[in-house]
Amino acid sequence: MSWYVYVIECSDSLLYTGVTKDLQRRVKEHNSGYGCRFTRYRAPVKLVHSEEVESRPQALIREAEIKRFPRAKKLKLFNGD
Repeated sequence: MSWYVYVIECSDSLLYTGVTKDLQRRVKEHNSGYGCRFTRYRAPVKLVHSEEVESRPQALIREAEIKRFPRAKKLKLFNGD
């Protein structure tokens, strides 16, 4: 089963990056207030980017890489620039 690295944009325009096996379920969790502490009071959130990878270790490596990107580079990643 594939893993996903995802980025969501919160209602206050902050970005959150995470990993999951079920992308739709995870976004619903974030919007319901059960996703994580960071997004609990920042709902609604919207999915702005996702990448499918083969394993959890690969997903965690890519997540860490994206988290180190400055905001401008993240936005370029999402917009395909």
